[in-house]
Amino acid sequence: MLNKYPAWKYLLILAVLIFGALYSLPNFYGKDPALIISPLRANEMNKEEMERIKQSLEQASIQYSDVERIGEKLQIRFPNTESQLKATDKLNQLLENQFIVAQTLTPSTPDWLRAIYGKPMYLGLDLQGGIHFLMEVDMDAAVDKEKQRYVGEIKTRLRDKTIRHAGVTLEQDITIRFRDTEARDKALALLSSNLRELEFSEIESNGEPYLKAELREDAAVQVRKAALTQNITTLRNRVNELGVAGPVIQQNGDRRIIVQLPGVQNPDEAKDILGATATLQVHLVDERNLSVQDFVERGRAPPGTRIYYDRKGIPVLLRKQVVLTGESITHASSGFDSRNNQPSVTINLDSRGGSRFDNFTKDHVKDSLAVVYIETKVKTRLVDGKPVKVKDKIEEVINVAVIQERLGRRFQITGLDTPNEARNLAILLRAGALAAPIEIIEERTIGPSLGQDNIDQGFNSVVIGFVLVLIFMAVYYRFFGLIANLALFMNLVIVVALLSVMQATLTLPGIAGIVLTVGMAVDANVLIFERIREEIRIGNSPQASIHSGYEKALSTIADANVTTLIAAIVLFSFGSGPIKGFAVTLSLGILASMFTAIMGTRSVINLMYGGKKVSKLSI
Repeated sequence: MLNKYPAWKYLLILAVLIFGALYSLPNFYGKDPALIISPLRANEMNKEEMERIKQSLEQASIQYSDVERIGEKLQIRFPNTESQLKATDKLNQLLENQFIVAQTLTPSTPDWLRAIYGKPMYLGLDLQGGIHFLMEVDMDAAVDKEKQRYVGEIKTRLRDKTIRHAGVTLEQDITIRFRDTEARDKALALLSSNLRELEFSEIESNGEPYLKAELREDAAVQVRKAALTQNITTLRNRVNELGVAGPVIQQNGDRRIIVQLPGVQNPDEAKDILGATATLQVHLVDERNLSVQDFVERGRAPPGTRIYYDRKGIPVLLRKQVVLTGESITHASSGFDSRNNQPSVTINLDSRGGSRFDNFTKDHVKDSLAVVYIETKVKTRLVDGKPVKVKDKIEEVINVAVIQERLGRRFQITGLDTPNEARNLAILLRAGALAAPIEIIEERTIGPSLGQDNIDQGFNSVVIGFVLVLIFMAVYYRFFGLIANLALFMNLVIVVALLSVMQATLTLPGIAGIVLTVGMAVDANVLIFERIREEIRIGNSPQASIHSGYEKALSTIADANVTTLIAAIVLFSFGSGPIKGFAVTLSLGILASMFTAIMGTRSVINLMYGGKKVSKLSI
């Protein structure tokens, strides 16, 4: 028994060790306080804006370490949090309504490591500090919104079938008034067969026939579920578009959402990020009144209309009736109009919105449609030294176009100034509007100092467990124990490297998984070494004992680790956030320990003992 590995196995082990060493390295460089400046709507982060920001910081004598452009955003690093906070106040005043200024912590990884995509793993809220929100969705508003949508649907269907009615109103339920029972009977037959989510009943009031429509309970449940799901998706998209690292956005119960933003230090800014959602409304231009300026000077619009302004401040008179809303948008992408090569956004509608838009445009060819962009944000401002919530609502006409032909589920918005504006609008529309209002019912700010305490305690637990295992293995198994200790160290390095490459979020439960891995990682070596000692006791040669020890222990090691791996996979599949973190680190630790314990230690033992005449093993 020569106990030698082929060259390719040594090269494989060496490659894994180099990979582990390189990609675990970014985690040791720490993080710098930083600001991420993101453009709003049509604004663009160009060289002039960068210079304006730099000059503003220099004039205010605010120290900064580095200014770097990352895509459409600007990242400014600071030597300390004091400079970061001063810069936040200064730049919020300078860039209000043009850019979002968000505080964060950014890795101080060297350029050469970033060039090979070396990044530290994300740290969870409990380790890094940040903002925790518990939000409640207004389900009543979601149901009312759905009822309002059915009001328009009922009007459209009755008009299409020329069934006369005297008005459709919405209070607690939808009420349709008729002048005679014949029209009511026709409407009941039509609507009950087409709108199965509504339950219709005939009522009389003041001698006039009415139809009352209530939303069925199962339909209302679906509306609530859809509102919660859409709000979660909207919040996740909005946070992701702004580049908050490692956010957690998840459902909590049947009407609540948990939002965790690690590294974000200012709760007011976080609220701005979450509250800034955009949508569209399409209105018909009122062309019956030619002089819009007259109504602007009077300060009021004709009945049924409203004055809006475009981006150049020019007034436009629009009818109040909303033809289409952003809720019907399923996808938005930026590009260029094939006719004039101008920036454009292509919008796809869902089936209901597409059907309504198709029917509307069929009846209004050669009329003008206006696209109104709406963005709502809730900001906290200091008034007389006290924080006051102020709602900012931006409503502006971004496009007016003549309907040249009947439009369906796909159409284009043109009239945008720059490709960047088109791209930003598409992003905001994809992020969507909230399906129902949300209220923050719990808010916690976890400071970086508390996070650092958690890191220190977690790190100490890993070190103490690691050192105790090292001492035991070195005393009990002597030289072979030292080899196992080397494998244990490399196991930790590989786990950290894998977490970094996967850009996983490490939390306290994740650290618990690593601590458990430290204990489990030597199990395989204990099995192998005990088998080797048993082979020596029954009189086998050292070389034969090494070979048999690894060969015979392999099935036992595989059985033990595979069963634990199955448990970890089940935890990951059915567990929540913290449980998933524990399962991920445990799974990676098991895979890494099998590699280092079986191939890693065998390679070192083969190098030390392979091909030699050995009379005694230090085990």
